[in-house]
Amino acid sequence: MRNSWKIRLAIGALIVGFALFKKCANTQENPYTGTSQVISMDPAEEIAIGLNHAPQMAQEYGGLYQDQQLQNYVDMVGEKLVNNSMARNSPYQYDFHLLADPNTINAFALPGGQIFITYALYSKLENEDQLAGVLGHEIGHVLGRHSAERIASSEFWQTISMGAEVGGGMGGAAGSIGQNILMGNGRGDELESDDLGVLLMINSDYEPREMIGVMQILKAASGPSRVPEFQSTHPDPENRIEQIEASIEKYKEAS
Repeated sequence: MRNSWKIRLAIGALIVGFALFKKCANTQENPYTGTSQVISMDPAEEIAIGLNHAPQMAQEYGGLYQDQQLQNYVDMVGEKLVNNSMARNSPYQYDFHLLADPNTINAFALPGGQIFITYALYSKLENEDQLAGVLGHEIGHVLGRHSAERIASSEFWQTISMGAEVGGGMGGAAGSIGQNILMGNGRGDELESDDLGVLLMINSDYEPREMIGVMQILKAASGPSRVPEFQSTHPDPENRIEQIEASIEKYKEAS
């Protein structure tokens, strides 16, 4: 019995050691943000995940908005941001989707370049620059590889959990890739995407201060107590305005 316990402990330790080794081996610098990240997949796998989940995500928001003219307009703004920035030379495939949902204020990106904005949010935007601010921010999530980073983190903790379970009867492996992993951006991810969004707007001759206008629209939409769906995947807009202003000054000084 004692030897069996020692064997289980040794196997558990090996599993944990493998997880730590894999984490170190997969650490790399993001060429668009300069940050160090643990990424366990290549861009082709990110693209495949995004394409696989895109139909389900669209369905959750009532499908695509049935006005090709508006969809073409969203495509035009998104493509302008891509073609005038480092996103053009990235390995990702950018597709922009206007969703039919007239009530849920939201925008989000899946790994690999699938980007969505609901009609509820689109209808509140006041000009093309604000639309560019929303789409630029979401392109920032793709370039920042935020979903891929969370997937790698989830895999790491699943392996650690497995090691703990084998070695000591504790823990339990998590399930497959869920919506929370794909879109559960933290504050750091949001600020990084805001920063990249400002840069993309400046490179594409959009007025970056209109991104602050977007934050004000989102804040007003939340009302005195209701929390909009946008804030389930993005933190309080008021908390991001100061950082956006700092990014504007940084990039304008550099130009």
